[in-house]
Formats: sequence, C-alpha cells, structure tokens
Amino acid sequence: MKKITKVVIPAAGFGTRFLPQTKAMPKEMLPVVDKPVIQYVVEEAIESNVKNIIIVTGSNKRAIEDHFDVPPEDLVKNLLQGNKRNLLEEIEKISNMANFIYIRQKGPYGNGTPVLTAEPAIEDEPFAVLWGDEFIYSKPPRLAQMIKVYEKFGGIVISGVKIENKEDLKRYGIADLTHVENNVYKINKIIEKPEIDKAPSNIATHGGYILPPEIFSALKKVQPGRGGEIWLVDAINLLSKEGIPVYTVVIKNGKYFDTGNKFEYLKTVVEFALQHNEISEEFKKFIKSLKI
Repeated sequence: MKKITKVVIPAAGFGTRFLPQTKAMPKEMLPVVDKPVIQYVVEEAIESNVKNIIIVTGSNKRAIEDHFDVPPEDLVKNLLQGNKRNLLEEIEKISNMANFIYIRQKGPYGNGTPVLTAEPAIEDEPFAVLWGDEFIYSKPPRLAQMIKVYEKFGGIVISGVKIENKEDLKRYGIADLTHVENNVYKINKIIEKPEIDKAPSNIATHGGYILPPEIFSALKKVQPGRGGEIWLVDAINLLSKEGIPVYTVVIKNGKYFDTGNKFEYLKTVVEFALQHNEISEEFKKFIKSLKI
C-alpha cells in the first residue's frame, strides 16, 4: 500500500459570504487571532507527517502564496532593527514547514473541480484533501487518525463529525453507515445536505478525505449535480458502486471549526482567543465585562 505523501487544499472559492472583506482578501487568509485559517490546515498536514502541500488557488489568492513564501527583505530588516528576532524566527518557519505547490483552478463550479485540477501533481498515488476554509482541531491530528484507518482498511477514508443539533444536518453530507469497529464505519452512501427527516444518521462526513487516484476518472464521468456543480461526493459514490470501499472515522478528541461562515468564524476566533497564551486572561476579563 502506497503511503500518503501529498495533501490537496482547495482554496479557490470567492468567499461571497464574507464580502466585502473578501473582495481583495482570500477567505482562507481570514485571521484566527494571529494565524490565517489555512495555516491551521497546513499545520495539521505537517503534524500528520504529510509535507507535500498542493494548494489549488483562484485569481485573487496571491496572498496565500505570499504568506507561505519567505518573508520580504524589508520586513526582515524591520524586525531585526526592532530586536524582534523571535517574530522573525516564527515567520521564517512558515516558508520552511512544507513543500508548497500552487495550481490555478480551471473548470466548472463545484467542490470536485479543485480536486480534479490537482491531478497533474498527484499522478498515480493516493492522496489527502483538506478544505482551506475549515478545520478540525484534535489530538492526534484528524489527518493522522484518518491515515491510520487507511493503512488498515485501504479504500476511501473520510473524516466524520457527530452533529448534535438536528437542525444542522441539512448543512452537511450525511452518511448511511455500517459499524466496523470502535469509531470506524463503512459508508453505504452519502446524502448531500439532506432534509432533517431524510438524514440517514447524525454523522457528517466532510472536511478531510483520503482518496485513490481513481477519483480523477470518476470526476470526469460525473454529470453536474445540484446547482449545476461538480460534486466530489458524486464521484465518491460512483467509486463505491464500482467496488471501492468507503469508510469514515469519527474523529476522537476533536472539534470542528467551520470558518466558512460569519457566525461560526467569529465563534472560532473567540474560542482561540480564550486559549491564546498572550491574551487569554485579558480577553476573558473583557468578555465578562460585556453587558449582554
């Protein structure tokens, strides 16, 4: 079985839910206290021992490339003159943390398109996909837990999250499941954003994927689905029908942060601010002082 050595991070969306903020700034670069969302995603891959990062970008995403590049000379000079060597070391680590490849997305709308766009960089090997505008914070990292399941069972592995609020079921792809062992399930089918009374379980399967190279031929076969878009779940369901098993692992010790919408993004910022070693105490006092 080939090891997982590459992760694809789709980051080509317009971020319309955050306009006008995202008119010139990628939504993946929205800060969670002092790091952009996409850096948390990259760090998850690195902590899972996957260091080849393929970021699929769009026309207004240059800031992502700049962020993971070496710091500009004038910034380095400024930090040295200000005796801020600790900050310089921190930002220099960013460009050295992984091997970055950038590909410009081409094709129709849909979350399957950026995956297909990455085909030339993947070739004939399994790979991971992590979305660039959301993440699961867990110990061990989500991707590491998924790789462990993949190495045991093979096939396709998707991260799973229990949805506690029934009203939220219609926001995600919900799986029809058969239990395998512990927190691992075999997926019979994924229903994308079902009505509450038609949801087959309370397990949302999204956010992280381990996919075989056959996913590319499947994506080329699927027809545009809901909204006229190419959906990754349709290609996964096609491979499932062709005999490739699909599993989900419900992530242990994890919490899902959906930073792709305003309310959930703000909740994420507040939660991370309350845990930040520099500002947590002061921020707690501020929150308690608010007259709500």
